[in-house]
Amino acid sequence: MLLNRPYSVILAVTWIAAVCAMASSAAFAKPSTEFSAFIEGLWPDAKVAGVSRKTFDTAFAGVEPDLTIPDLDLPGRPKIDNSGQAEFTKTAVDYLSKSYLQGLAVQGRKFLAEHKAALERIEGLTGVDRYTLVAIWGRETAYGTYHPPNDAIRMLATLAYTGKRKDRFREELIAALVMLQQGIPRSDMKSSWAGAVGLTQAMPTEYLKFAIDGDGDGKIDIWRSVADALAFTAKQLEGKGWVRGARWGYEVVAPPHADCSLEGPPDARPIGDWVRMGFKKASGNPFTKAELASDAYLMMPAGAYGPAFLAAQNFRVIRLYNTSDLYALFVGNLGDRIRGGGEFVTAWKSFSQPKTRTVEGVQSRLKQLGYPMDKIDGKIGSNTRKQIGLYEKANGLSIDCWPSERVLAHAESQAAGR
Repeated sequence: MLLNRPYSVILAVTWIAAVCAMASSAAFAKPSTEFSAFIEGLWPDAKVAGVSRKTFDTAFAGVEPDLTIPDLDLPGRPKIDNSGQAEFTKTAVDYLSKSYLQGLAVQGRKFLAEHKAALERIEGLTGVDRYTLVAIWGRETAYGTYHPPNDAIRMLATLAYTGKRKDRFREELIAALVMLQQGIPRSDMKSSWAGAVGLTQAMPTEYLKFAIDGDGDGKIDIWRSVADALAFTAKQLEGKGWVRGARWGYEVVAPPHADCSLEGPPDARPIGDWVRMGFKKASGNPFTKAELASDAYLMMPAGAYGPAFLAAQNFRVIRLYNTSDLYALFVGNLGDRIRGGGEFVTAWKSFSQPKTRTVEGVQSRLKQLGYPMDKIDGKIGSNTRKQIGLYEKANGLSIDCWPSERVLAHAESQAAGR
């Protein structure tokens, strides 16, 4: 508050605010002309995709970019840690909140009973189990109670215009225009900031590929028909390689000689090999013969500070639906809880989520030191954790596979001495 500050300070702050406001207005004025030119440049692609000029013009009437959303490439804009997404800004223990998961599981079991016939039909058609489908809907919109507030066309146009992944969102924007051309009401095109639509929040390109009539009424309505929305989600998972009758993965206990540097898809191997290395189900139950023959990779979302999992093919498929280890683990675990189990056996330890600049710094320095770091993006994926573990092991550091100031300082000193 300014009320208790000297008048001169108030004047100074007011002047600074006015200058910032003028600069902001100037920054927004320039993109208006450029944005209009960008939109017009979309027309050839939209026309080829079958969009009429009337649909095109109506879709963009009055649309201006929303430069407040995450994941934009704007000069001079302070960087938002990991685009503000919970999957990248929360620790695993916070993201996988026990109370939140338990609440969604209770709701999920009730929902499962109410939509039993439709879920059984969809499961039979696609092979995707009902528990995973209900878990996805629970995670995305809390079983339909959350209604995204944004205009999908505006969000996608902004991201295609000045986002960090312009080409991807240009494709999504054209797909959204095709949806309008097919008769989807503009009022239904409400989305997250990233343009995902419908009860289970999916991108327009996915809608065009996989949306089906799930309730048999001759229409596809992923906004109001639960059966249509769930059938659409199931078709997406089926199309991405879902294995019928298989689990997403297993919480495991690692042997003393193993550590988190074994993590990641490149080290996937038959579960039987993990068992021979000393890994066991955390539940104490043995793996079945079929499970032992299936491939899985070690996934430790908190490095050495939490449970370990063997992530199987269906985990990979869920991750293709939303590219985050924590998201896939949340869905898998929520599905297990709806089924009647799902409590984590290994306790989470105390640890903190590093700043994006710390993660980027660790990634950059390890790449400089010769570690295969494919992305410098400030996101803590399995490869980042793995390479940190390998670096710690090679340099005699305690192994936690976690991007910390400790690891960053050590890697910077190593890089400086080269």
